[in-house]
Amino acid sequence: MHACTCARAHTHTHTHTHTHTKTFRFDLMSEPLKCCVCLDEFTQPASLPCGHSFCLGCIGEHWRINRVCQCPVCRAFFPTRPRLKTNPPLQDATAPLKAGEVPCDFCPAKRPAVKSCLVCLASYCAAHLEPHYQKEDLGRHLLISVMKNLEDSVCKLHGKQLDKFCRSDQTCICTLCSHAEHRGHHIISIGREAAKKKVKLKQRMAILEKEIQERLSKVATIKHCAGPPGEYPNEAWAQHKETIQQVEEEISELQRRNAELEQISQTEDNVHFIQRFLHVV
Repeated sequence: MHACTCARAHTHTHTHTHTHTKTFRFDLMSEPLKCCVCLDEFTQPASLPCGHSFCLGCIGEHWRINRVCQCPVCRAFFPTRPRLKTNPPLQDATAPLKAGEVPCDFCPAKRPAVKSCLVCLASYCAAHLEPHYQKEDLGRHLLISVMKNLEDSVCKLHGKQLDKFCRSDQTCICTLCSHAEHRGHHIISIGREAAKKKVKLKQRMAILEKEIQERLSKVATIKHCAGPPGEYPNEAWAQHKETIQQVEEEISELQRRNAELEQISQTEDNVHFIQRFLHVV
């Protein structure tokens, strides 16, 4: 009797454990797979010869920045850029572009672009961007967030990429400009000038933030001293109210300018960053 009970108990425990294991495995399988580079769900997954998978854009950017084709997981090294196995992204060709979206320069259906190339001076949807991650020569191109007016990165006089900055004239120029129209001027690289202006931008933003806090404190002080509306004569309270309104308008303007500078600070391309900085600051 005891042995029978133990056997039933053992069978029950085994069944319960087996069921629990099955459930645990099911939960793992049902969880969406994620890219170990961006730590998000795969977008256009690409498989390496070693068997590990990443977002096509993630592994492409990883190889472009590090200048070596190596698996971020197992460190497998590939002497030449391997052909990545991908599935074509599913896109709705009939969906109209949303406000602010830039169309792909190579799509007859005008799908939204996901990246812009500063070398090709073109914007690409996910499907047409794939060669930039698959081919060795295109893989070295600088890809940035989608941007309108890519032609602003090219010298209108010589048709060359703007890669230098003339400090004498405060303008972006190309290499040919530095030997001709701007010869003898104080010229540095675009990267160095962008770094200098980013420091200035942070200083401007810090000053604006300080001015905002000072005005917020001023409003709080006025409200504290003024007291409730019925405590003082109507004329005195009206004067306090007018002062508060004026200071709050100043705060709104300072916040608008600060937000504009914050947006400029997020600009990836150095040429566009400098051009926006010169226009606003």
